[in-house]
Amino acid sequence: MKLNYQYRIYPFTAQIEKMNKWLRICRYLYNRWLGQCLDWWDRNRCPINACPLICHLPELADNPYLTDLKAQLPELKKDLVTVKWSGELLDLSGVYSTVLQDVYTSRLKKAMEWYIKGDSKGFRSGRPRYKTEADYRSFKFPQAKNEWIDPVNCVLKLPFIGGVQIRLHRPLPPGFKLKTVQAIKKADGWYANLCVEDSTVPEFIPDDLAPNWDNSLGIDAVLFGDDYLATSDGDKIASLKSFRKYGNKLAQVSKRRSARKKASNRRRKLAKREACIHQRIARSRKDHAFKTAHKLVKTGKKVFFHEDLELRNLTKRNKAKQDESGKFLTNGQSAKSGLNKSWLDAAFGQGFQTLEYIAAKAGARVLPVVPACTSQYLSYRDESVFTDCSIREYWDEVENIWVDRDINAAVNIKRVGLGLFLTLNSRSGKIKVSHTDSTAMEVLRFFRELQKPALDSSRKRR
Repeated sequence: MKLNYQYRIYPFTAQIEKMNKWLRICRYLYNRWLGQCLDWWDRNRCPINACPLICHLPELADNPYLTDLKAQLPELKKDLVTVKWSGELLDLSGVYSTVLQDVYTSRLKKAMEWYIKGDSKGFRSGRPRYKTEADYRSFKFPQAKNEWIDPVNCVLKLPFIGGVQIRLHRPLPPGFKLKTVQAIKKADGWYANLCVEDSTVPEFIPDDLAPNWDNSLGIDAVLFGDDYLATSDGDKIASLKSFRKYGNKLAQVSKRRSARKKASNRRRKLAKREACIHQRIARSRKDHAFKTAHKLVKTGKKVFFHEDLELRNLTKRNKAKQDESGKFLTNGQSAKSGLNKSWLDAAFGQGFQTLEYIAAKAGARVLPVVPACTSQYLSYRDESVFTDCSIREYWDEVENIWVDRDINAAVNIKRVGLGLFLTLNSRSGKIKVSHTDSTAMEVLRFFRELQKPALDSSRKRR
C-alpha cells in the first residue's frame, strides 16, 4: 500500500538558489528532449487531409524511445551546456543523477505515451507543450531511503542539497518505507511530498462489497443556495464558495498587477500576492473536500453512489444565435457565466475523487451513476412532480408529507445504484419498467421519520 504525505520545508538561502537552478536545468532538459520527440513524430507523419500525388519521402528518423534519451546525460555533463536563445550556461554535473533521469522516466515518457497511445482507458491527451517557469515547479528523487528523514530533529537530508528543516505536523505511519521525495515550489515557499509504501498492507479491492439498501448511501450534487450535497439519509452539507468569498479581492489585485509595467518589481510582488490568493482558494477547497469525505465515511456506509457529472459539458458556453441579417441575438450567456463559475467553484470532481480516496482507506466503495430523471420523479411513486428547478419542496396530499427535492434526488440516485429505478423510453419518455413498489415502503417510512423532528419543534413553539 502506498501513501503520500506533504510537509512544509524551510531551506536556507543557498539551498533555495541551488533548488531553483535544479528546476531551471530540469525544465531545460524536458524542453530539449520534448523537441526531439516532437521532431521525430512530425518527420514520420504525413497529413491525411492533403496528400500530393508525387511527394518526397524524407529520411525516417529513429524513435527517441529506442535510442533512449537518458543516454545523452553523460555527454551533457562533461561540459557546460549553452542555451541557444539566451546564451545561458547550465552545469548539469551539479544535479543529482536520478533527478535528471526522472525528467525522462516520469514526465516526458508519460506525456508522449498519453499523446500517442492514450492512458489505461484509451483516452488520448493533447499535444505536449513546452514548459515555462510557471508550469515546471518540482523535481523528484525517485530512490529515497528512510535515513533521509530525522524525525527527532525534524530534518530532511537531500543529496547534493543537504539537511533541510521540515515541519512534521503529523507523524509518518510506522512500518512504511520511504520510496520517493518530491520537492515542490509554491507561491508561499517550498514543500516536500513523501511517498511511503508498506508491502505487508494489502490494497483494498472494492469488488467484494455487494451494495444493498442498508449499507449504501446516495449523494446528490445540489448547487442551490448554501447547500453543497444532499444524502439519502436526509442530511445536507453546506457549500464553501471559496472563489466567491475572495473574488473581489482577487479582482482588485489582478487589476493592479496588469496596470504595472512588465518585468518590474511591483508587478512581481502583486503577481506573488495574486498567486497566494489563488493558493488560499485551492487549499480551502481541498480542506472542504476532505472534511466532507470524512463526514460521509463516518456514517458507516460501505457503498456510496454519486452523480456521474459531465462537468465539461455543464460549463460550456452557449451557442451564438443570429437572425436572418446576421445580427447576434441574446443567448443567455450572461446568466450562464455565473452558473459556470458556481460549477467550477463547487469543484464536485475534486470532491468525489477525494471521497473515493478516503473511502478506499476505510474499506468502502464509491460508484458513479447516471443521474437521468432522478431529480424529477418521486422516489416512492411513479409521478413527475419536480418539473421546474424552482420547485424545491412538494406537498403530497395523498401521504400528507413534505418531500424535499434534493433529498428525494439522493434517494433516487441510491435506487439507480441498486438497479431499482424506473426505466424510461428514450423517444416517448414513457415508463417501460418500474421497480418503485419494491422500495416504496422504505422510502415512505424514511420521509415520515424525517418530518418528526420538524413537527416536534413546531409543537414546542406553540
